[in-house]
Amino acid sequence: MTNRSGARPGLTLAAVAVVQFMVSLDLSVVNVGLPQIAAGLGFSAVGLTWVIHAYALTFGGLLLLGGKAADRYGRKRVLLLGLGLFGVASLLGGLAQEPGQLVAARAAQGVGAAALAPAALSLLTTTFPTGKARVRAFGVWSAMNAAGGAFGVLMGGVLTEYASWRWVMFVNVPMAAAALAMVRRGVAAGPPSARSGRPDVLGAVLATAGMTLLVFGVVRTDRYAWTSPVTLTTLAVAAALLAAFIHVERTTAREPLVRLGLFANRAVIGANAYIFLVGAAMTSTFYFLSLYIQHVLGNGPARTGAMFLPFALGVVVGSVIAVKLGYRLAPRTLLVAGGLLTATGLAWFGLISPEGTFATDVLGPSVLTSVGFGLCLAPLVATATAGVAPHETGTASGLLNSSRQIGAALGLAALGTAAHDRTGRTTTPETLSDGYALGLTLSATLLLAAVLVALAVLRRTGPPSPGERAEDRDLVPARD
Repeated sequence: MTNRSGARPGLTLAAVAVVQFMVSLDLSVVNVGLPQIAAGLGFSAVGLTWVIHAYALTFGGLLLLGGKAADRYGRKRVLLLGLGLFGVASLLGGLAQEPGQLVAARAAQGVGAAALAPAALSLLTTTFPTGKARVRAFGVWSAMNAAGGAFGVLMGGVLTEYASWRWVMFVNVPMAAAALAMVRRGVAAGPPSARSGRPDVLGAVLATAGMTLLVFGVVRTDRYAWTSPVTLTTLAVAAALLAAFIHVERTTAREPLVRLGLFANRAVIGANAYIFLVGAAMTSTFYFLSLYIQHVLGNGPARTGAMFLPFALGVVVGSVIAVKLGYRLAPRTLLVAGGLLTATGLAWFGLISPEGTFATDVLGPSVLTSVGFGLCLAPLVATATAGVAPHETGTASGLLNSSRQIGAALGLAALGTAAHDRTGRTTTPETLSDGYALGLTLSATLLLAAVLVALAVLRRTGPPSPGERAEDRDLVPARD
């Protein structure tokens, strides 16, 4: 069916579904293939973390700029540009012959994702503005978001074992091409929705460069001590870049990426601090657990991917429970309960040993951790936009996603370095298990810190009123 503007809602929905599946998939699909990537390209133990960092930093650092660009230059145009860049970067990543080439390709993927993800979700909002079609469309979007994360680890394992690790990159190419074709045919080239100001490109560059240099400084502490001139200089330059970003956001004549006054809202700052810590812990957990299952327990990539399925399904179960409890419990209560349950599961993961088994060392803690994680997700979005003006809810939602990605990069940098130091230069199943266990225990500590943030920063509120519950039935996610 085609409307007067030339748009075809069915194709638009299909394109956005493919985009969301692809973006969600790429957050997890490479994890299981990391040992094979390291062996194939010669990554060091610490250098391997940059396969994750490169994507998370550019995705998180440029996400707000991507949303602003979609508003100013047109959603279809930015979506096509993001899809093209994502597809080409995936192809080049699969063809990489050395570590630097793959890291550069992953960074380019992050730039593409930062453009296409907010443009796709904003396009869905305008294509389905009201009624049952809107609820159905966002139901499909949510399902694809969950499915990408759930099947990413399984798909990554199967592709790595039966084809090659390169296919965890190549698999994005046909998806990006299909989405490009659907967007070109099904999305009308409508006018840009906002021309109020030019996007703050300088602010985005400063923020991304500052965070990248900060991660770089932390990662290199395996070679240079924290008190060495090299580390201190690197961290000082990173701090200067981030301070410059704050100054630019205060004084720029362009449209700032984020109005700094938003951080006066306790709900906004509390939710972002919480998701920063959760992102740091969960990304590190996937990283350590994938390596433990393969390097210590001796499983192949495909079987490792299958072992992650209970974790992925547990997140879905936890999210469903959170929605049902959300009508009776305050978001702060769910964040505390979910955080404590997740921390318990991570502490259990911290007991892994070289003689471990799937049932006791992987399956049991996976259930606790994943259900707790799912309990945290739904109330975080509601909390991050509480008390925010309607015209800033998109910015607040994008800020939440940026905090999660940046937390993922910084957390993995710090915890990966700590685990590497504990392992030492002799890599036996015993030393590897000891290092991974430390990283997982530190992840549990981060979740406890997140719970303290929820208790100390977020205000006590009651459950939603009956009127709010009725509104929530038609509520859709704010733009990423």
